[in-house]
Amino acid sequence: MKTLYGVIGNPIGHSMSPLMHNDAFQEKGIDSHYQPFLVKSEDIEKAVKALKVLGVQGFNVTIPHKRAIMPLLDEVDPLAEAIGAVNTVVRKGDRFIGFNTDGMGFIRSLEESCPFPLDNKAVLIIGAGGAARAIFYSMAASGIKNIDICNRTPEKGEDIIKDCPFPCTSASLSLQQAEQSMELYDIIVQTTSVGMHPETNAMPLNVTRIKEGAFISDIIYNPLETKIMKTFCALGGKGDNGIGMFVHQGALAFELWTGIIPDSDRMRNIVQQQLGG
Repeated sequence: MKTLYGVIGNPIGHSMSPLMHNDAFQEKGIDSHYQPFLVKSEDIEKAVKALKVLGVQGFNVTIPHKRAIMPLLDEVDPLAEAIGAVNTVVRKGDRFIGFNTDGMGFIRSLEESCPFPLDNKAVLIIGAGGAARAIFYSMAASGIKNIDICNRTPEKGEDIIKDCPFPCTSASLSLQQAEQSMELYDIIVQTTSVGMHPETNAMPLNVTRIKEGAFISDIIYNPLETKIMKTFCALGGKGDNGIGMFVHQGALAFELWTGIIPDSDRMRNIVQQQLGG
């Protein structure tokens, strides 16, 4: 009988994770299956109990359950606790342990795509939501020391900075302040939904004053190239979309479950094919 893994969320039909993980199981010769489970918010507690009874060995957690699942788990990894969200659950014996691979998946992607080392670089994160928090804390935990945040409401950025348990030097800016100081940053990380399909002509802020040779990472991958990335690259910068983050957070989850490092290039190809690119 195949070992069972899965993903819970609502909606869940659009998820590319089953294709990605089931291919990885087959490619690595692992007799397992990854199943999507539609779970409504009011059923999350029942679902966690059912997954344990079914013998599920690990599962991903997506919208809207990343925060709600935390008190239902037997243990939560310190980084996930700091971020305040779990996207990967690992079974150890009869215990469910929660992790967050979103931020570290982003860093792996950034290390892969950025044309220069990340050490001693100045970073600006656009947005102050859940993705921004995961990326900020994972960067700080990885030793990146200079990370600023800009947001429509700077108070949300201030909360992220204040709650960060890892050492770094940071400031929370308004969008207008960020536009005026854009040339200070080596790396721009765009974490908002601005520019996502169907609002593809929108940008979260003006980037005309970018630093020469700067890099932008936009976690959106629909479209594959957002307006802010097109504008940034037309001004001489370089950039990448959110496919890498999605792939590497999945690869890290696979590694946590199995102890085996999957072929991330193969995972990327599957996701790109599904997106039509």
